[in-house]
Amino acid sequence: MSTRRKRSIFEIINEYFENLQERTERFREALIEKPSWNRRACTMEPLQNIMVTPTEVIVTVDLPYAEENTISVKPIGGDTIEILAKMKRKIRFDDFGITHYKGKFETLYCQTRIPLPVYMDKMELRFKKGILEIHLLRKHEHEIPIE
Repeated sequence: MSTRRKRSIFEIINEYFENLQERTERFREALIEKPSWNRRACTMEPLQNIMVTPTEVIVTVDLPYAEENTISVKPIGGDTIEILAKMKRKIRFDDFGITHYKGKFETLYCQTRIPLPVYMDKMELRFKKGILEIHLLRKHEHEIPIE
């Protein structure tokens, strides 16, 4: 017979609030609008979209003015990918009509969190007309047996 220690009500409440705080932080990050550029690194964050299908996750990234041979997609951990691409020409704040900031952007950079488990080693990339498509095969960890 195994001896299992009962958790106290205080441990359960503490665990609950830690979980709630973590979820609130993720929700806050999703809602708060942040600038889509980093002046120190001279990078802009491209527009991106994630579409989930029954067999794969498709990440679409808008990479205007990107040089095709400089596009780099790397997995970071098990659920995040990093996308980096040099631009054909530099873009300044003045090009957007912003006069109170100074700086140039030479690189497009973003980190995208993948919402489901995927096989990062089976990544397929397609780049056409400034749009990068990343196809990631989904992992189906729990299969239900059919009788």
